[in-house]
Amino acid sequence: MGRLAQSWALVKASAAVLRSDRKLLVFPLLSGACTLLVVASFLVPLALGGALARLDDGAPPPWAWPLAFVFYLSQYFVIFFFNAALVGAARIRLDGGTPTVADGLRLAASRWQDILGYAAIAATVGLVLRMIEERAGFIGRWIVGLIGVAWTVATFLAVPVLVNERLGPVDAVKRSAELLKRTWGENLIGNIGIGLVFGLLFVAWAMLGVGLFTVLATERSLLAMAFAGVVFVLGMLLIGVVQSALQGVYAAALHRYAETGSAGSGFDGALVEAAFKPRS
Repeated sequence: MGRLAQSWALVKASAAVLRSDRKLLVFPLLSGACTLLVVASFLVPLALGGALARLDDGAPPPWAWPLAFVFYLSQYFVIFFFNAALVGAARIRLDGGTPTVADGLRLAASRWQDILGYAAIAATVGLVLRMIEERAGFIGRWIVGLIGVAWTVATFLAVPVLVNERLGPVDAVKRSAELLKRTWGENLIGNIGIGLVFGLLFVAWAMLGVGLFTVLATERSLLAMAFAGVVFVLGMLLIGVVQSALQGVYAAALHRYAETGSAGSGFDGALVEAAFKPRS
C-alpha cells in the first residue's frame, strides 16, 4: 500500500508539473511528426517499387530483415531523441529552472551519439524478438511478449540516465536495471496507472465519437460529420500527446528520486511530501 500511495502521489505531482509547463507537450508532438516521416520514407518507396506485395507472398526475402533493422533503428532514434529532450527539459524544471523547448533539444543533441547507440541496442532486441515471434507457436509468442515487457520495464530509466548521468548506451541499460531494484514498485504501478487512466479516456472519447457520428448520420449532414471527424481525431491525438508527455515527466522524476531521494523543487510541496516521505 505504501508503494501504491507513493506511486499515485508521484503521478499526480508529474501531472502538476505538466500543467504548469505545457511547452513540454511540444516534444511528443515533434516525435509523432518525425515518426510519421520516417514511416513514410520507408513505406512509400517500398509501395512504389512493388516490394510490399512481395513481402506478402510468404517467407520474407533476404533483404527484409536488414531493412527492418534500419527501420527499427530510425524509429527508435527519433523516439529516444525527443524523449531525451523531454526528459532533459523536465529535469531542468525539477531542479527549479525554467526550461525552453530549445534547452531540451540542445540537451538531446549533445547526447545524439549515445542515443543512437541505445537505439541500436533497442532495435537489435526488438528485431530478435520479432524473428523469434515469427517462428514461435502460441505459447512462444506469449513468452516473447513477456520478455518484451520485461525489457521495457528494465530500460524505463535508460533515457534519463543517458541524459542526466551522461553514461554510454550499454552502461545506461545496466544503470536503468540497477535503479529498477529501488523503484520497481513505483515504475510498474505508476506506468500501469497512467496507462489505465488514459486507456479509459481513449475508450470514453471513442464511445462519444461513435455516438455523435450515429446521430449525425441520421441527419445526413456531411459537413457536420466532417467537422466531427476532425474534432474526434484531434481529441485522440491530444490524449496521446498528453499521455506521452506525462510518462516522460514521470520518468524524469522517478530517475531523480531513485538517484537523490527527492523529486525536485518543480513539484508541489504537499504532493512531494506525500510521495517521498520515508518508508516504514
